[in-house]
Amino acid sequence: MRTVKGFVIILWRIWFYILLGLPIVVMFPVLVIFTSSEKFYPQFFKCARIWAKIILYGMGFLPKQKSAAKLIKGNSYMFVANHTSMIDIMLMLAVIDHPFVFVGKRELAKIPIFGYFYKRSCILVDRNSQKSRHRVFKEAQRRLDQGNSICIFPEGGVPDDYTIELANFKDGAFRLAIDHQIPVVPITFHDNRKRFSYIFISGSPGIMRAKVHEIIPTLNKTQADKRELKEETYARILQELRAPSI
Repeated sequence: MRTVKGFVIILWRIWFYILLGLPIVVMFPVLVIFTSSEKFYPQFFKCARIWAKIILYGMGFLPKQKSAAKLIKGNSYMFVANHTSMIDIMLMLAVIDHPFVFVGKRELAKIPIFGYFYKRSCILVDRNSQKSRHRVFKEAQRRLDQGNSICIFPEGGVPDDYTIELANFKDGAFRLAIDHQIPVVPITFHDNRKRFSYIFISGSPGIMRAKVHEIIPTLNKTQADKRELKEETYARILQELRAPSI
């Protein structure tokens, strides 16, 4: 019985990669147009949300969200969430309809098909390069000036130790939020690790809960407030993980 279950999970995991690439192939001509110029980014973002929902529902994941944030159209925000799974990207796109740009690892640009559009639509960072991190700040400012928001997973990656509830946050997201005076919107993903972890023979369809917390303002804050802002964001996400409200 365990062997049969393992085989089914493997097929289900393979189906994920088919779902990852197939919608991109189908929408390829449209995506090429929408990534040809940053002025088309709002249209590309809509396509990305469709792609994300195809993957989520196609895998049997049912997003369930609760939001305490009142996002204003035209305003920019810093969206931050805990990071435990590849599916975090898709759930973030499904939950937030406010156009945002991911700041993500440069390595993901190497993924066939997906990587082509990833590097043309996201802000890429090489965390081992100080020069690359400085470039991110300039690029973020440019994308904010276009009316977009920014999304960062502040843990800096998925922790290798699965017993860690929430790894320590890095400073980048909060330094950017203060520099550009944009509010921080914490988001807690409850079920992503359980549903689709990086352990290949694991996971299952089911509900994926997301709690969008109240906005944390940064107006008139300085870099001296960065640690407090980071700790408040961390505390909100961790508290929700330990005592779910959804």
